[in-house]
Amino acid sequence: MNDVRRRTVLAAAGGAAVAGKAATARAQAPPAPGAEAARPGREPGPYETRIQALMARMTIDEKLGQLQQLAWTGDTGPGGGQTAAAEKAARRGRLGSVLNIYGARTTNTLQRMAVEESRLGIPLIFGLDVIHGMWTTFPIPLGQAAAFDPAVAEWDAEVSAREARSNGVHWTFSPMMDVTHEPRWGRIAEGDGEDPYLASALAAAKTRGYQGGDLRSRHRLAACAKHMVAYGGVEGGRDYNTVDVSEARLRNTYLPPFLAAVDAGVATVMASFNTVSGVPAHGYRHALTEILTEEWDFDGFVVSDYNGVQEMIVHGYAADRSDAAELAFNAGIDMEMASTTINEYGKRLLRSGRITTARLDDAVARILRLKFRLGLFEHPYADEDTAIAGPTKASRAAAREAAGRTMVLLKNEKSTLPLDRSGSIAVVGPFADSTDLRGSWAGTWAEAFRPVTVVDAVKDAAPKARISHVQGVDAAGRNTRGIARAASAARATDVTVVVVGEAATLSGEASVRSDLSLPGRQERLITAIADTGAPFVVVLLSGRPLTMAGWLDRTPAVLQAWHPGIEGGNAIADVLFGTVNPGGKLPVTFPRTVGQIPVYYNHENTGRPYDRANHYTSKYLDLANGPQFPFGHGLSYTTFDIGEPLLSVSRVRAEALRKGDTVEVAVAVRNTGRRKGDEVVQLYIRDPVASIVQPVRRLSGFRRVGLGAGKSTTVRFRLSAEELGFWTQDPHGRFLIQKGEIQVFAGNSSLAKRGRTLTIV
Repeated sequence: MNDVRRRTVLAAAGGAAVAGKAATARAQAPPAPGAEAARPGREPGPYETRIQALMARMTIDEKLGQLQQLAWTGDTGPGGGQTAAAEKAARRGRLGSVLNIYGARTTNTLQRMAVEESRLGIPLIFGLDVIHGMWTTFPIPLGQAAAFDPAVAEWDAEVSAREARSNGVHWTFSPMMDVTHEPRWGRIAEGDGEDPYLASALAAAKTRGYQGGDLRSRHRLAACAKHMVAYGGVEGGRDYNTVDVSEARLRNTYLPPFLAAVDAGVATVMASFNTVSGVPAHGYRHALTEILTEEWDFDGFVVSDYNGVQEMIVHGYAADRSDAAELAFNAGIDMEMASTTINEYGKRLLRSGRITTARLDDAVARILRLKFRLGLFEHPYADEDTAIAGPTKASRAAAREAAGRTMVLLKNEKSTLPLDRSGSIAVVGPFADSTDLRGSWAGTWAEAFRPVTVVDAVKDAAPKARISHVQGVDAAGRNTRGIARAASAARATDVTVVVVGEAATLSGEASVRSDLSLPGRQERLITAIADTGAPFVVVLLSGRPLTMAGWLDRTPAVLQAWHPGIEGGNAIADVLFGTVNPGGKLPVTFPRTVGQIPVYYNHENTGRPYDRANHYTSKYLDLANGPQFPFGHGLSYTTFDIGEPLLSVSRVRAEALRKGDTVEVAVAVRNTGRRKGDEVVQLYIRDPVASIVQPVRRLSGFRRVGLGAGKSTTVRFRLSAEELGFWTQDPHGRFLIQKGEIQVFAGNSSLAKRGRTLTIV
């Protein structure tokens, strides 16, 4: 069987089996400089006649101006704000977009300069980093991924879009869908973790939530899929760093979420800061043009990241600013953020033939197309009288429910949780009374709205209990003078809630950590509480997986709460007291120690996989095998039984899969406990023998279900060519469905044991 399998290959070119997409790759070599024509997009839409008529009236300077985005006051990168330059360019009709601007009155003032004072009156697009909420902050995206529920991401996007659009914002630089195996990387907080299947589902949901069915709606935003591509693979987890990736890894791991966003209709895509196998992503034509627009027929536009075009000079890829402009524009960058190389050198590059008029017109048309889709030509201004000025009761309720669904119960010995609402409770730790719950991308605009603290929420949730509070140690873990007082409080109360973790500034962009333990001497606080012998639980706030080796074994219960947003305190209390039964799962593996990184569930096998009885196998001498907590792990206050996966057929023809046939997998799940709760039924496949070594497991389906005590249901999945095949190293895109056996597993984590075998013939 194995020999036959290696010889018998059914191949698909250019995405035939990905997400049901029937695109064909164009196997062409990169053109010579200046040879680019317009990038092929989808069939002409409803605005094409108007776009062409407007472009016929535009000068070269006005066209180049549409490709420029400048920054308003605020600082998201080198150079700070460009307010004066933006106003001048808007009046001259030589500006396409502005970022960092919000507020109906402010945006209207600048928009009037563009619409009423420029020659053609082309409106501006206003963009803002609305990553996990505007006024109403939701859990960070990594936390949202832990819900294993795309609806959570969609709630965030819908609330964010409503608040931002009412304040003159048209475009958000989200969703971020960079798959990563690097918890040291600060931007892991901004993405969906380590799995491309989960990230794809969330990317599509976030896109739908932002954009809805009509971008002209005053409640919707244009979304931006970022960062293309492989940013999560940076060496050492250091931001902006090098990525060296094979074509197969690129297509099997890093690209699927972007395709899911494109299929969901995402309006824009952003390039990434890293190099990809020696080429800066801003100059990586293979991804930005050959794959994105030629294979996938993407008809939106590609925006650079902040100063990313100019930084190709520092990378050592572009000789100067003119060279950077040429390389980026010909690679597929349509709009340049912050740096101004394309705008400044475009006319010169056109005259010399280094870029073409067709490519310029293509880029301009893509940008104008979005402006028409947003309805900006008809309604360029925000309604100042109806602008949302802060969180509402409904938005707070949505944020609270979302945060509750993201909580992951990592450990719960002897049913320590949920807590009793009577008696006495000590709430200690650096984040017990802290408002630092919003997360790394909350934005300065949200600072006026104070999150609910954990201690306040505990007081509200247990009004009859005697609540005490001691900080114990500060967030940096430097001031430990309060630890003794915290230990005394623990001795004097029935139970202690220890709230520790990372400040929001320790994760996010440019926030890389080489040590993933609790900052400073926070761990000393936990051990001091443990030394008292009194009952306690740990609530862990973080933007990434943290290592816990020094204190985990002595801690009865641990709740991973991420950075949960404006209603985070209430959501934590909901879980602590059992109002909400935790049902979240880990979207990323938790390592035992930094030296174990990278550690992730969907790794490839070695020729000598770990074997306790054999010294000469893949392992660490000084570390137990496997992670601290595996991908997909998460406990509940009740128990569940997940049955074996039952296949609709045991054998399926490869040709039938290519033509769209699927295999149904039915999995029975029963709540075997005494409390209503949620379980995430997870489906994994393993392809044990293939022409390219496959991961030991791949997530291929998940469903979060709520069940009452003693209740049961059957969850059904469908395995298609997309789940059962894989991409090869062919740079032109070759997708294979190979004959042979596929192992199918079902369970509640990536360690699922129960399985069946499907044979592809």
